[in-house]
Amino acid sequence: MNELKELENSYLLKTLNLLDQTIEKLGGNLEIENVKINEFQKFIFQEIGSMDKYEIQSNLLASEMDKSDFVRRSNYLKKLLRIKDNPYFGRIDFKTFDNKKTYQVYVGITYLTTDENENLIYDWRSPIASLFYQNTLGKTSYLAPSGLVTGELLLKRQYKIVNRKLVHIFDNSLNITDDLLQQVLATNSSDKMKNIVNTIQEEQNDIIRNLTDKNLIVEGIAGSGKTSVALHRIAYLLYQIPNLQSSNILIFSPNNLFSTYISNVLPELGEDNTKETTFSDFQSAYLKEYKKVESFPDFLARFYQQKEFNKDLVKLKQSDIMIKLLEDYVEDLSNSLKFQNNYQDKLINYSKEFLNDLLKRYSKLTIYERFQKIAEYICLQNNLSYKKLGKSITNKLFQLANFNKDIKVIYQNFYKSKIFQSIYPLTDLEIKAFVNKKEINYEDSLLLIYLKGLINEFPYSNLIKEIVIDEAQDYNLIEYIILKKIFPRASFTILGDVNQTINPYYHYKSLNDINKVIGSIYLRLTKTYRSSKEIIAYANKILNLNHVVAIRKSIDKPVLKRKTENIESLIDDINYGLKSYKRIAIITKNDLETNKLYQTLKPVFNISNMLDPSLITNPNLVIIPAYLAKGLEFDFVIVYTDFNNHYLKEEKYLFYVAVTRCQHELIVYNQDNY
Repeated sequence: MNELKELENSYLLKTLNLLDQTIEKLGGNLEIENVKINEFQKFIFQEIGSMDKYEIQSNLLASEMDKSDFVRRSNYLKKLLRIKDNPYFGRIDFKTFDNKKTYQVYVGITYLTTDENENLIYDWRSPIASLFYQNTLGKTSYLAPSGLVTGELLLKRQYKIVNRKLVHIFDNSLNITDDLLQQVLATNSSDKMKNIVNTIQEEQNDIIRNLTDKNLIVEGIAGSGKTSVALHRIAYLLYQIPNLQSSNILIFSPNNLFSTYISNVLPELGEDNTKETTFSDFQSAYLKEYKKVESFPDFLARFYQQKEFNKDLVKLKQSDIMIKLLEDYVEDLSNSLKFQNNYQDKLINYSKEFLNDLLKRYSKLTIYERFQKIAEYICLQNNLSYKKLGKSITNKLFQLANFNKDIKVIYQNFYKSKIFQSIYPLTDLEIKAFVNKKEINYEDSLLLIYLKGLINEFPYSNLIKEIVIDEAQDYNLIEYIILKKIFPRASFTILGDVNQTINPYYHYKSLNDINKVIGSIYLRLTKTYRSSKEIIAYANKILNLNHVVAIRKSIDKPVLKRKTENIESLIDDINYGLKSYKRIAIITKNDLETNKLYQTLKPVFNISNMLDPSLITNPNLVIIPAYLAKGLEFDFVIVYTDFNNHYLKEEKYLFYVAVTRCQHELIVYNQDNY
């Protein structure tokens, strides 16, 4: 063992020396080149008047190429600086069958190569490094750019390196009982998600490295690492796909709190953070007709605070039935389009019969596109500028057809139509109550976006090439249809868990139901790495599950249940948590309980109310409603409800979410069952 440690320490020292030299050399060169680039750009600016257009193009191209190379090497320097104290985390020994050569491959966040092209560190995303994430030694293969390489995996080794010192060496098969994995799982949580690059499991690795399938739907149980897998997959795609940039990737997160939580992972992996949004922000950008669009969290709060009095109507609006109703309504509108008057303007005259023939010619287009095409035709035939006059001619055509293109009016008329009234009669007053207001409800905003796209057109985007959707179970089918129409060429990675559905009006039997819209391969993650076996056993009872496998070793800490409104008991439990753990959460059922409990506890503790950014002073002790806690994790959790406000049967999924936020120790207040 001492001889092994000496050999490994020798390799570590060799790697650290080269790492330091490379950082120093690269940093010095980049500083000089930055000056040269700036001087060259200044020269072009000063001499541009004396150059012909070919010289200008040539010089600008050379400047851009120099700048691009500078940025590439700057990014590499940043990666080297990130690993300078912990250069690698694993090693494999692989013997090929063709040349019988054995390769020692040290795996890290990024690569490091000597001047003689000897790889001291391989990037974890490189083809040969994929063997590090397989479960067993022996005969195996990996896909290289040159083709399939077969051989024998002789050794799999993991390292714990802290501040440039080799602390531990682990030889194993990297299966779910690995010592290093259990060490990582036993550590306290953080207010930021950590990368899992050194403990990626085989089932996770298969998803991360999947380049065969354009679209993936991944259904994984609570704590299975879905979000981590998604972020590591992004890093892998950036490494593997030529010309793919962070700006070409869009992540849809459940809320802004979650966006902050995951913000460290990609930079830790040496990549820039991607574009990120919530669907609520996406809706607001698209519905300018309203001053404000209700967010998904506010929509949930409306239900859980008992502020919604017509739940049947909301449930109908959230259902997939509405997709067909809207499509039928727009088809009827399109078929009934007819010009009532002739087009007359100075020397331009078109009969209504001729215009109606044009309407039929363009019948496969949306309503708005049909009028635009007719306006283009009029401009072309009369030598007019469509750019200048197209909009005014289009508006006049709408008037001649007696078609009100105000999307609010169209949406209001949809509810007055026979198509809708036949299944759910509403009065004019009831319809105006949710249409003619400054803030549009969440359930209406989805329908209005779809209707707007069917009438006008969906805005096309080719900049986004990869889309990642987390907490996929909380997106209705209509949202996937909208995204697919806006990003028709993008690849989708969709991750979620139907057991963590918090939308009380909409529930998938399986995420595979999304397949009919996206056209994806369906994969599952069935092991949970977050919670202790005791917590998982308790959570399974909530939903009558029996397939959830807990990977953490048992810590012999049973789930405690309390039936009391004694605030002193709660304070005692919080004090216990503060002594034993780093990150503690009190998870309530709704906003009212969060705010009420915060007012009670803030004189006693430095506690954060996660409903209000101005009240987030301590990330290690928080109070948060269950629907906002989705995706987060804590060492110690108290699931609290008021004495007479326990989770009901129809709220079991929300209760399951609250319980499965906990890693180590759980206390549940005022819940009758389980």
